[in-house]
Amino acid sequence: MGPTIRIHNLTLFRSQRQVLAEVTMTVNSGEIVCLLGPSGSGKSSLLRCVNRLSEPPAGTVFVNDADVTAMDVLHLRRQVGMVFQQVALFPGTVAENVGYGLALQKRPLSPAALSHLFHLADLPPDIAEQDSQALSGGQAQRVAIARALATEPAALLLDEPTSALDPTATKHVEETMLKLRQTLGLTLLWVTHHPDQAMRVADRVVLLVNGRLAEEGTPAHLFREGSTDLAAIFAAGDLE
Repeated sequence: MGPTIRIHNLTLFRSQRQVLAEVTMTVNSGEIVCLLGPSGSGKSSLLRCVNRLSEPPAGTVFVNDADVTAMDVLHLRRQVGMVFQQVALFPGTVAENVGYGLALQKRPLSPAALSHLFHLADLPPDIAEQDSQALSGGQAQRVAIARALATEPAALLLDEPTSALDPTATKHVEETMLKLRQTLGLTLLWVTHHPDQAMRVADRVVLLVNGRLAEEGTPAHLFREGSTDLAAIFAAGDLE
């Protein structure tokens, strides 16, 4: 199973502006937690602190009780992979892109391992030698997922991975992530703007507003039962 990710009293400033304020939350092992909130609420900033793309204060972010600021950053990022909103595939073949992280570690990607990664990311086997720049948006995002999985992370951070995709491609990515959680036991922390997506994929939802944790709970509790005024307002789109 994937690691437990724990955020404790995380406050973050960027260019003298506070972007996160005393956020405390936990993503349990093998759980899918969606970070939801309006633009500028601090969702991506929190996500980036987990694998130190943004540097959190010491004693605020933990992976299996290890303070991430005390970990070797490359070791941390092998444990906690990331899939970005904007897919950045490198010139070359799909196979070369999937194996990029392993190549940096001087580790070969065997044909069997490549086939397994394609299976996990719901990619057809005959795509391996295709030009990465000629892929559809949905295919490119699934290649990015396969690339993130190549280093065998136990957790994935997803920064709005479907925001630029059409509904069909979005559904494929969501199904892929649910399958990965089921088959590999990955821990997933998923940033999204969309309550309907959170309802489809999340075990729990954390709602951030103005850098603060405003509400948290199951999607059904927050949005279907209308348990709080704030959650109901966001579900209606009025905080966008």
